[in-house]
Amino acid sequence: MDERAATIMRPNTGLLLRARNACVDRSGVRRQAGEEWLHIGKGSYLPSVHEEILSIVQGKTLTETTALHLEAIRNFTDLFEKNRKAGEQWMVSSDSTENYIPGPHEKFLGLVDRVVLTPSQFCVVLDPWRDGKQMLGQREIRRGQCSFFLHPGESLECGIQDVFILTTEEALLMTANEAFKDEDFDVDRKPGDRWMIYGPKEYVPKVEVSVLERRRSIPLDENEGIYVRDTKSGHVRAVIGGTYMLAPDEELWAKDVPQLVLEKISAQSNPKDWMEKRRAAPLPIDMTRVVAYNVPHNSIVQVYDYKSKKTRIVFGPNLVMLGPDEQFTIIRLSGGKPKRPNVISTVFLGLGPDFMTDIVTVETSDHARLSLQLSYNWFFDCKAGDVVDGAKVFNVPDFVGDVCNAIASRIRGAVASESFDMFHKNSSSIIRAAVFGINRETNEIRDRLTFPSNGLVITSVDIQSVEPVDTKTRDALMKSVQLAIEITTKSQEAAARHDAERGEQEAKGKLERQIIDDKAKAEKERFNLLALQAESAAIESTGASKAEAKAQAAAVQIVGESEVKQAQFKAQAQNIAMEAELLAQQSKQHAELEFKQQLNTIEVGKMKQLAEIEVDKFQKSVHAIGKETIAAMARAGPEMQAKLLKGLGLEGYFLTDGNSPINLMNAAKNMTGSTV
Repeated sequence: MDERAATIMRPNTGLLLRARNACVDRSGVRRQAGEEWLHIGKGSYLPSVHEEILSIVQGKTLTETTALHLEAIRNFTDLFEKNRKAGEQWMVSSDSTENYIPGPHEKFLGLVDRVVLTPSQFCVVLDPWRDGKQMLGQREIRRGQCSFFLHPGESLECGIQDVFILTTEEALLMTANEAFKDEDFDVDRKPGDRWMIYGPKEYVPKVEVSVLERRRSIPLDENEGIYVRDTKSGHVRAVIGGTYMLAPDEELWAKDVPQLVLEKISAQSNPKDWMEKRRAAPLPIDMTRVVAYNVPHNSIVQVYDYKSKKTRIVFGPNLVMLGPDEQFTIIRLSGGKPKRPNVISTVFLGLGPDFMTDIVTVETSDHARLSLQLSYNWFFDCKAGDVVDGAKVFNVPDFVGDVCNAIASRIRGAVASESFDMFHKNSSSIIRAAVFGINRETNEIRDRLTFPSNGLVITSVDIQSVEPVDTKTRDALMKSVQLAIEITTKSQEAAARHDAERGEQEAKGKLERQIIDDKAKAEKERFNLLALQAESAAIESTGASKAEAKAQAAAVQIVGESEVKQAQFKAQAQNIAMEAELLAQQSKQHAELEFKQQLNTIEVGKMKQLAEIEVDKFQKSVHAIGKETIAAMARAGPEMQAKLLKGLGLEGYFLTDGNSPINLMNAAKNMTGSTV
């Protein structure tokens, strides 16, 4: 016998009970021995003798954004009166209840968050549930704005995705995963078909398709391009300039370019440094872009097309753009001192003028071995734009090594026939004659050496240094040079001493001669002084008479000049008076002319005004008499006319037909005169 206390049940909790023996619980349900069930209620609960409390189960609070994921441990009927089978999974959300307490036959797997999609989002649900059944192996597109819980067994493919928003410069490359009817284009699609969806638009892919790639239009300058490969035929072409959008059956093709070409393209070497070995780290280059190279000024590039088996020559400055099957001809030249093959690698050749330096070892006829450092000035005899001459430049792969070997052979042959002393004295002429040769007609050294195979021209040879190879020869040469320097120094000292003595004797002779010349000049000046003294005495005696005569002559001359000037002034005064009188008469005549003109103008104006007055008077008289009266006057006899005229105050009249012109001024005057 034991004591049991009642268990207080708090809100959102339940008691997990188990039957010890077969019994009937408080709800009236018959329980079998060992059966477990969940009791939910409020207040206190005191189990019966046939019941035992296993645990207190805490309930789960459900919100709008969470749901419970449950699994049935065995077959049973849940709280919502639904039959559940063992292993079945389901969800309980806030739409069914706010709080849920899992029973003994349920397993809580976890909380499920609500999936929320905005208007610009979508998702792909794998194995979706439809009409209470799970569609295994199928996919379902769901686009916002919406929210939902993923049912057991459902999952999101690639999570929540943004709706594809395409601009006018964008497109989507699509492929069909299965056969379906594309209603957007009214086309039957087959698995593997490819097509493009062009913007501007919003696009959500269907379940039957997949988005392979999002593409953008590629803007290209007139000096830019891309390599495009047709995935069906495999043909590769270069698209240059404009804006290009890849077709569904096209893709960008990466061109395979040698590493040396990549280095040259990224470095864009200076044309003056083209013969130097520069190995800078190449910049990253997009090989789907058309390979372009700026050919430096006064340079040349050879491009070989492996498909058409043809070459093309490009002169700088210019931009070379390689086709899909074209490659630069890589040139490997000798370098270093002395020259070693394959030291310099480049894609272009400078046409010169430039120079190259080489070290040549020669041996004289007396077996003295010498090391010569020589510099050759050269250029290619090739006109810019001449493709034939340009192709000839590339006939010799290593023109530097070939030229240096040829010139070194000539120099060794020429030096071998000369002794050391002779070569040491005439090294420049011997080497120039060996390199350029001698013109048989003029017997002079030629000014250039031309290689007809590639048009290379050597214009000059500079001997930078001559050093003996053998140590004994070098010591002997140093001794001979020192001895020559001593001899030269002594000879210069003797010549300087001799020049000093000779200068001293010449100075003494010049001094004595100058003394004699000075004495002769002094005697000559003394003679001149005596002559001047005699002349001054004679002048002094005759000076007074000459001065008086000169004064009288000057006075007479002054009087004559004054009279002449006076006569000139009088003539000028008369001229001025005559001009003034003439000017006055002209002014008077001009004034009289203007006065007469003004008087005539006034008179004419007066006559016009009088005529106008008479006309106005006549018009008023006619108006006063009237047209009918004048007509009667015309029909009346002469006597009546006289009376009428007298009544009108007219002494005469005249008639006209209106067509013939009449001078009213003269007519009026004649009428007036005749009346008087």
